[in-house]
Amino acid sequence: MRRKDREVRRREDLLAMISQCKVCRLGLWDGEEVYVVPLNFGYEERDGALHLFFHCARVGRKLDILRNNPKAAFEMDGNHLLVEGNTPCQYGYSYCSVMGRGMVEILEKDAEKIHALNRIMLHQTGREAALTPSMARTVCVLRLKAESVSGKLRARPDVPPGPVDR
Repeated sequence: MRRKDREVRRREDLLAMISQCKVCRLGLWDGEEVYVVPLNFGYEERDGALHLFFHCARVGRKLDILRNNPKAAFEMDGNHLLVEGNTPCQYGYSYCSVMGRGMVEILEKDAEKIHALNRIMLHQTGREAALTPSMARTVCVLRLKAESVSGKLRARPDVPPGPVDR
């Protein structure tokens, strides 16, 4: 990382940053080109690894690519604020971002799908839902187990330093 002064290393700070983001972009390689797709997501840390959960239709380009190559990169960002200056060179942008890579698995078992869908609901809405196996079977559910994760933060000037301080 070029800007070491903005690198976020503590796991709890990375998780706090992830909690602020609502969209995660997956970067997939189809053998000829990169396909980037934005997705709503949920997450949890399990056995020391970050797990990201996504839902999607049961058919489509994303699944075609993942069935042939389950490797993926991901990126999410949030807490955006334009920082104005007196000259163009003094302008900047506050943000937090999390990036990484891992392997994506298509979940098949009802219980795993329901758990993942509830993690998505919890992250997106603040509450879980009463999901049934038949509901879970109507969608495809993906789990990305992160093999690497990095974070970067340029703090907002209007917010006092908080728990995400590298």
